Amino acid sequence: MTDNGYENLLLNLYLEGYMETSNNLVLKKIGEVRSTLKQKEDCPLQGEEGAPEAWINIEEQFMPALDCMAPGDTVILVTWLHLANRDTLKCYPRNQVDASHVGVFSTRSPDRPNPIGLHTVKVLAVEDNRFKVYPLEALDGTIVLDIKIAL
Repeated sequence: MTDNGYENLLLNLYLEGYMETSNNLVLKKIGEVRSTLKQKEDCPLQGEEGAPEAWINIEEQFMPALDCMAPGDTVILVTWLHLANRDTLKCYPRNQVDASHVGVFSTRSPDRPNPIGLHTVKVLAVEDNRFKVYPLEALDGTIVLDIKIAL
């Protein structure tokens, strides 16, 4: 198994609650993005730069947590950027290859040691076990770790 395949297996075990890290960190998948964005190259760098609407499908056990979410709410989606390169420590800012490399912690690059995404979006619709948001620059199949109301 490749290192990346092994990391993905471990991540799946973490997200499904079957495995803990030595620091007792357990992440649970609460939902998944359904989007027209299928490849990294399709994604704008930020949501307000042309990202589409997307649906967030919520796992059944977490559906009660959607209570009182309504169209017009602004929320922050916390995601796991599953296709990110976790070995990246430096990158070009905003993909400007003529610029000097900078540390990933000074950018919003998805490629980073812990590829957690933060997305501020507007709720457009809520129905059953899903809700529609805009704008969301996350790929189809991106794991949702948490949802927080924006202050």
